[in-house]
Order: sequence, then structure tokens, then C-alpha cells
Amino acid sequence: MKKNAIVGQSGGPTAVINASLYGVIREGINQEAIDHVYGMINGIEGYMSGTCMDLTADLTSDELELLKLTPAAYLGSCRYKLPEDLSSPFYPALFEKFRKMNIGYFFYIGGNDSMDTVSKLSRYASHHHSEIRFIGVPKTIDNDLVLTDHTPGYGSAAKYVADTVREIVLDSSVYQQKSVTIVELMGRHAGWVTAASALARKYEGDNPVLIYLPETHFDFEQFTEDVTAALSKNSTVVICISEGISDARGKFICEYADAARLDTFGHKMLTGSGKMLENFIRDKFGVKVRSIELNVNQRCSGMMASATDIEESVLAGREGVKAAVSGLTGRMISFIRSENGPYHLECGTVDVNEVCNREKLFPSEWMNSRGTDVTQAFIDYALPLIQGEVQRKTESGRPVYLYRKSPAQQYKQMRVNPIKRKGLTRIFKHIDFTHLITAFPTSKTHSQSAFPLPPR
Repeated sequence: MKKNAIVGQSGGPTAVINASLYGVIREGINQEAIDHVYGMINGIEGYMSGTCMDLTADLTSDELELLKLTPAAYLGSCRYKLPEDLSSPFYPALFEKFRKMNIGYFFYIGGNDSMDTVSKLSRYASHHHSEIRFIGVPKTIDNDLVLTDHTPGYGSAAKYVADTVREIVLDSSVYQQKSVTIVELMGRHAGWVTAASALARKYEGDNPVLIYLPETHFDFEQFTEDVTAALSKNSTVVICISEGISDARGKFICEYADAARLDTFGHKMLTGSGKMLENFIRDKFGVKVRSIELNVNQRCSGMMASATDIEESVLAGREGVKAAVSGLTGRMISFIRSENGPYHLECGTVDVNEVCNREKLFPSEWMNSRGTDVTQAFIDYALPLIQGEVQRKTESGRPVYLYRKSPAQQYKQMRVNPIKRKGLTRIFKHIDFTHLITAFPTSKTHSQSAFPLPPR
């Protein structure tokens, strides 16, 4: 008997997370064992509130192709932590929804916290003899998932950082006077994104001349020495830092200005390190200085997406479906690199319980002795991941992306029991609905939930 599949997106969006969703849908359509592929709107949180869609029935072939090249999370995302206690009433309620929808395959596209969700659901299923198969499809620009060479999303983020920092370097060099520019990049505890700024260089000694990653302790005295030396050789100094740099006591540099707030998973929300160091340099050196925080652009810029990254993201989604249909569960798709020249990649699977809640830090052997730069080994690792550009459909000089309908229309159509309807009314069109979002906040849906979400 055929079973249905369901897929969700979780955590921070990326330029290529929808390419993995595309891969899941395409492969799901091809698999004889799968009837429909449903999509969770706003991940597991939205699903428990009753919002999902039939991806096989409601998207045309042309829309699917647009989906592949659309940045951010098409289905919407969430940062929702499942109860640690597997005896929580949350789980039987969730699995009852799975039963009513005839779900046999569950795919979750995300990073560390998303793999935690896959781990808990697969363990609950095992304890209660459920035949549903749970597969994690990796996604994170941070590149910090263990047991995989790299993660979908990182290549495009690295490409954006390299190109943008290069433009910042060119801009900063137009004036004669001494100046310092600080670029703050994403990376909580892992410096992979910031390390990609080294790809901006065109020659030895080129900017950025200083790169600080969270894997090494930040010391203000050493920083003063580093900047002094850099300014003695260059009239223009560009410095790239990770948002998560901290001192020897573990205090984040941004906390020298303000205490960091916590997200729903208990992670400190890090921002402001660049501004803190901007003020430090201004007071210490008296030179022209500015700080730039690239913010969400580094994760959602579709126009700078790597073609390699898109292809590998599709592959991860397809392989996830194949793994589930073959009988695997509680696994995450992994990338295995055989060589750099020429670059070659294969897919495998790893135990999701060995992935979740762990971080792959930037290797110390890929940093110089002072912790202010990366080595050629990293350059060789990263270059294959940023290769290639994609041909996009455009209108009036702008890229065409796939949009969902307004939340009001979406929820009106989708608050039905999907098992009672074979084909759901099309809820996605190529329209801009940003003007409707404030009029129809998504929180109203949650208040109507038949089953209350567990406390955060």
C-alpha cells in the first residue's frame, strides 16, 4: 500500500534550501511507493497548528523549476524545540496526525536543531513500533554539521561573502587617508562563513588582512598589535570577524557592549561585535573606521548562489527520499568528498543521533599561529563549493521567484483534514503578498489549534 510523504523546513533559511525541497518533491513523484508529498507550513510548529499543503498536486512543473532557484524557505520555517521527554502528550498527538494523513515518510530540512527533531521523532517511532521513516536533509550556511564534508547552503554563503567583501575592499580603498573597515559575519561558534572572506583576496597581502574566527580566543591587546602592524603596511585595512568571537573567559565580544539575548533553543543571539570593535579602534587609533554587518543577506542572497551548491542541495533532497524508501530511518544525508582536483562528491547517510546537538568547528590546522588568518588548505577546500552561476528567469530585469499566497487565503484553504481531499486547491501563485502580511498575522492560526503546543 502506498504511503504519503511529508517534508518541512526548519531553522534559518538559505539561498538553496528550496533546492533540497525541490529534490524531495521530484524524487517523491518518481517513487512508486509514495502517493502524495505534503509540505508543512512553518515546520513542525505550523503542522501541529493544522497548516500544510499537497506539494504534488498544487505545484506545476514550471513552478517546481522556479522553486529550485528561489531563496529563503518557501514553506516557511520555525525554531521549535520538541519536548525532551518522549512521554510528552505532544508525540502521540503528532503521530495521530501522521496516521490520519497516511504518512510513511518524514523529511526535515535543517541544521543542528532540526536534526534534534529528527532524532526525537525517530526514537519515539522506534519505541512505539511505528513504521514511519524519518530522514534529515542537511542545511546550514554555518557548515557546522558533523559527519559530512560540508552542508548545502554553505557554498552560496561563502560565495556571497567572498564577492561582497571584495566589493567592500574596493570601496574602502578609494581615499588616501588611513582607514579601517570591520566586516561582521555570521558564525556562532564555527568560523566557516567568516573564513570564506579570504576568498576575496586577489594577491598575497591583499585585504582582508586580518580574519578572526570564534575558534580562537580574542585578545584586545593582541588585536591592538595586529591593527598597528597592519596600518604600518597599509593605508586601508579591512578586518573580517565572526559574530561569535569571544575572549579567554568565554565572554562574547558583543557582550562588552550589551548582554546577549537568548533564542527559543537557549542560544545567545549574537550581534554587535563589529560596532564594539569600531568604537575600540576609533578610541585607540583615531583613524577613520566603520563597521559593516552583512546580516541576513549572507544567507538569503539568491543572485549570488553557487550552481554547485544548488546541484548538491537537490541531490541531498533526492537522496533523502531514496534512503527512506529503501527502509532507512533516523539518518541524515551526508556528503563525502573523494578529491578536490577534479572535485568529486558522493552521498551517504549517518546516524542522526550522532549529528544533532554537536558542532563541527573550523580546524585549528587551517588557521595561522596568531589566529588572524586561514591557510591554503581551507582555500583548496572552499573553492570547489562556490563554482558556477545559474540561469534565472527574469522579468523587467529582476529574478522571478515562487511566492505563496497571503496567509489569510492559505489558512482558509488549508485548515481541513487533508485525508478527506485528494487534491487541494492551488494555494501558490506568482504574486507579491508582502502588503498583506501585517493584516493577517500567522499567530492567529496557532490560537485555533486543536492541540496546544507544549511550552517552550
